[in-house]
Amino acid sequence: MQDTASVMPIDMKVLMNHIYEFKKGVRQMVLFTFNKKYECYALERLKRQNIDYIIQPVGNDRMNLFFGKKECMDAIRLMVTRPLSKLTPEEDFMLGALLGYDICAQCERYCERKCRKCNAALQ
Repeated sequence: MQDTASVMPIDMKVLMNHIYEFKKGVRQMVLFTFNKKYECYALERLKRQNIDYIIQPVGNDRMNLFFGKKECMDAIRLMVTRPLSKLTPEEDFMLGALLGYDICAQCERYCERKCRKCNAALQ
């Protein structure tokens, strides 16, 4: 008989690792993008462990799943009210910071997006 972990799809192995890191306090919040066909499994897993989450369709049968501490999810509910590609440079920066992304890389990304937006407005 095969071990169920060895036949688990890679998307779900990544999810399990994110949940493990969250439970251990390595992360306060996670953004996980995965195939829609695993939605029920992913949500059931989070519900069973009483982890707050927000799910958002991305398109192309993909989903964004935010999960983490309640305070973080409350902020995400207020900020992420549309597709991530439609966030303002400021919202994008805040999201990256909340997710624990490299702050210098986030600053570079913010400046690039802000300049691109300013240049588009001038045209």
